[in-house]
Amino acid sequence: MSSAAAACRAAVLGHPIGHSRSPLLHSAAYRALGVDIDYTAIDMLPQEAGSFAARLRTEPGWVGVSVTMPLKAALIPHLDVLSERVLRLGALNTVVVEHLAGSVRLTGHNTDVDGIVRAMEDVLPAHRGDDAPRENPRAAILGAGNTALAALEACALLGYTHVDLVVRNPQRAAAALVLAETLGLACATVEVADAAARLADYGSVISTLPANAADTLISPLGLGLTPVRSGVLAPGAVLLDVAYDPWPSAIAAAWEAAGGTVVSGMSMLVHQGVEQVKYFSGIQDADWRHVTNVMCDAVGLSRP
Repeated sequence: MSSAAAACRAAVLGHPIGHSRSPLLHSAAYRALGVDIDYTAIDMLPQEAGSFAARLRTEPGWVGVSVTMPLKAALIPHLDVLSERVLRLGALNTVVVEHLAGSVRLTGHNTDVDGIVRAMEDVLPAHRGDDAPRENPRAAILGAGNTALAALEACALLGYTHVDLVVRNPQRAAAALVLAETLGLACATVEVADAAARLADYGSVISTLPANAADTLISPLGLGLTPVRSGVLAPGAVLLDVAYDPWPSAIAAAWEAAGGTVVSGMSMLVHQGVEQVKYFSGIQDADWRHVTNVMCDAVGLSRP
């Protein structure tokens, strides 16, 4: 980056935001790349989205922001350009600030999909190069909010053909069902009891619920039994819990005790963060494996 960009800054926006590891991840990445971007955390509510977008246009130095709950839809009306993925999902997690001749352009992207795909690819046999192909083209998603929309697109990219949405209120899954149809996925809402009955059919389960929210599903899903019932999970079944604090989550511990494979939401955070770093730094040609490893080291995550 040029010396003119020495005062560049970025941030992660959300509420609450004090737990976020994004400042650690991004700062480590920018040091590894040798660029000067000051990355902080800003606590913000949805009603502040418009005024903050105005700040991005008028305050010097902004290169972009990461966006987490509850702002993934709130910023959309205040941007100039939306990627095809954001238009499809109706949710973003990245805003890129471009300084053009006499104006500023704000563009929305969603790298959550990339984060989920790559975190899952690290452990799914078909993507690790193992001889055995994935036998279960069915997945389940816990929840139906904005992160669940990204999870749906990730499931399509990972080759799943049927995705169940495990929700307490099917009416809240309307947007997810429309998206699934757009993606060519067979998709249905299911009650927890129904999900428990078919748990062994799922090759992957992605929990998109907030921290601790999935804990109440452990017993209804049949994961809290002692001793653990044989065959409750499909062989090699993977759980990605996007909530990474506290870790391990209770549902992750129960899944592992049942013989399944667990992926921390921190892995998703790292992988989606790598894509944001590319956007914010403007660097595309770099040793991204090294940058990813540095980011993992910064938060004590095993290297992929």
